[in-house]
Amino acid sequence: NQIACKVAPAIAAGCTVVLKPSEVAPLSAYLFAEILAEAGVPKGVFNLVNGLGEDVGARLSEHPDIALISFTGSTRAGIEVAKAAAPSVKRVTQELGGKSANILLGDVDFEKMVKQGVNACFFNSGQSCNAPTRMLVPNSKMDLALTIAKQTAEKCTVGPADQEGVSTGPVVSEIQYKRIQSLIQKGIDEGATLVSGGLGLPQGLDKGYFVRPTVFGNVSNSMVIAQEEVFGPVISIIGYDTEEEAIAIANDSVYGLSAYVSSAKKDRAIGVAKELKAGNVHINGATTNFMAPFGGYKMSGNGREWGAYGLDEYLEVKAIIVE
Repeated sequence: NQIACKVAPAIAAGCTVVLKPSEVAPLSAYLFAEILAEAGVPKGVFNLVNGLGEDVGARLSEHPDIALISFTGSTRAGIEVAKAAAPSVKRVTQELGGKSANILLGDVDFEKMVKQGVNACFFNSGQSCNAPTRMLVPNSKMDLALTIAKQTAEKCTVGPADQEGVSTGPVVSEIQYKRIQSLIQKGIDEGATLVSGGLGLPQGLDKGYFVRPTVFGNVSNSMVIAQEEVFGPVISIIGYDTEEEAIAIANDSVYGLSAYVSSAKKDRAIGVAKELKAGNVHINGATTNFMAPFGGYKMSGNGREWGAYGLDEYLEVKAIIVE
């Protein structure tokens, strides 16, 4: 996704491309390059370079012959890319971090939507920038939500991705594993209720970067686990009393990538969605639509990917005035 939603519209718009994949996970980029070569893309239209972000990435960002940088990654790295690009006044589009709120209004089917929300958070081992990592539920439904979330988390099977029946694989690196562990510890230290999961490797595993699918309940939105992007299978469940309070909690974040709202009344959910400071909002479990623009508000980035808006990022507007 990260490669195709940049390269495809860029080439469609008539641009040549230099792709630098993540040094942590470059293999899909190699396969992508082979596919383009077999498809007959002319030499020089698509170019693949590898290297560290602080070396090759920085050089690409500052290079005067590059007209636009499209970056996906952490907010910290996105800031550095923008700084490096600034002297050449090139355009920079960024798809950065997220801490997406998932508002469950009081009239929903909690059995269905809590389960769906937890599984969506744990998808891809929690390594999705738009994961619904903050589940907002009415305080009167907190105990019910925690019970369902615990049952759902405990049904997750963690292990190597090539093993039969596994639903949750490892996280990407030792650095990321240790960061997730430190944030789980922070949640415990801050007094959130550890409902399921926790520190260390899952039962039956003695090595690898495997994280126990973790549910925290009774979380305050001011806690670190509610504000920082964990990027692992960790969900924070936060209580609210009124619809207005739920909206305020959802918007109380430096991020604004995605959000999720569920209600038995679609119009009510859409009304809440309009109040959320997020680039895209999913109603009642709606899945991703690749024709809809994807991108964030605030420190989640700028610019859009996918669909017509994603193509526009690679075009310049020119006015020719004739007398």
